[in-house]
Amino acid sequence: MEEHVENYTWIHQGVTGKPTKAENLLAQSERVYNFQKVFALRMGRVGRQHDYPPYRAMGPVTKLEYESRQERYDDQLRNLIGIDPANLSTEEKMKELRRYREAQYEKLMDAVYERRGWDRNSIPTVEKLRALGMDLPELVEVVERAKKKV
Repeated sequence: MEEHVENYTWIHQGVTGKPTKAENLLAQSERVYNFQKVFALRMGRVGRQHDYPPYRAMGPVTKLEYESRQERYDDQLRNLIGIDPANLSTEEKMKELRRYREAQYEKLMDAVYERRGWDRNSIPTVEKLRALGMDLPELVEVVERAKKKV
């Protein structure tokens, strides 16, 4: 088990006075993530569009910002994407860099959803809820209603 997870077990035991195994703490954490997602679904936040970071987080968002770090961003275009930035305008470079970053983020979301046992629309599966002991009728109903909306 990772050392940082073991550290959390010691903290948990120190606060609650109850011995805690790392596996139990990780299972609790997984249930919390899934319950948060079900709660968000219940509040109408259905679909992966709610899992994107703000536009600003994918930067650069202005021409000035790009040009202030042009060497860094041009290197990313060359080394990550395979685009020679020499004959592109700053706006074209920004567009290519953003397209790449957004595509990478899509792949990341797909990997996270799969690992968490959610579908491609960021909705936990009933099977996942069942595996976590969270297949209460109220939660299953929220998940099934959300699947109908996408």
